[in-house]
Amino acid sequence: MNATSTKSAPRLSMTQVEDYRREGYLTYHEQVLLPNKMKGLTNHFEYLVNNLPEGMRPEHMDVPHFADPKLFEWLLDDQVLDLVEPLIGPDIALFSSHFLCKPASDGKRVPWHEDSAYWRDMFDQMEVVTVWLAIDDSDAGNSAMQVIPGTHLGKGGYSEYDDVPDPQASVFGNEIKPNLFDAKRAVTLELKAGEASLHHAKLMHGSKANTSARRRCGYTMRYISTRSRFNHEKLGSGHCLYLARGRDHAGNVYGDPTKPALEILKARPELFRKGH
Repeated sequence: MNATSTKSAPRLSMTQVEDYRREGYLTYHEQVLLPNKMKGLTNHFEYLVNNLPEGMRPEHMDVPHFADPKLFEWLLDDQVLDLVEPLIGPDIALFSSHFLCKPASDGKRVPWHEDSAYWRDMFDQMEVVTVWLAIDDSDAGNSAMQVIPGTHLGKGGYSEYDDVPDPQASVFGNEIKPNLFDAKRAVTLELKAGEASLHHAKLMHGSKANTSARRRCGYTMRYISTRSRFNHEKLGSGHCLYLARGRDHAGNVYGDPTKPALEILKARPELFRKGH
């Protein structure tokens, strides 16, 4: 199977790639999408967030692309894939996506976590890269994402967790035990709307509650090399990948980005935490 996306020039320098491999993240302080594309995504998000099901928090807009194929216009955009390719190679699958919107005044805290800890049995190679595309300006004032550099290396990615003391105020209910990392080393990833950060699945990260007068929203777009195999036998009824660029190498099964995957939403077990 081959994707229809057309390759253009990778957008990261060798220095940026080396920084990502060493630190587990990078910030991209250029506009990721063309202006009309970014405006279209922002407008589409505003429609979605203003029409949430009753009782649904805006922090929990997980896998919206399963119900809304229009989102593939941005998820499979070459401007995005050209950021990802230098990190995981030319054969790319879309793994997941999530709008994480923290409203002003009462935006929930995202506890310290590693995405990989929740995805442990999903892949034979945990090399997921997340593109965190800023819908709003994101800074320390409205609880931008924070990371602990270098924690993806070695045996990182599968820490021990405790229950959070404030489950109603947190996006999910557990967090890395505090003795396993030094929060004083945290780096705040400040972005202007339209810019992005990229982080490795094993990197420790989180964010504080948003008590400011400004909303903070990002679209997390998650990708993996098609050389990694997804556990379709165990997990396929509740999730699927989409071939974004290149060809498959691992015998993965891919969804059709032109059609809603409503059957997956109906069957979807609680496999995926909300992440960041």
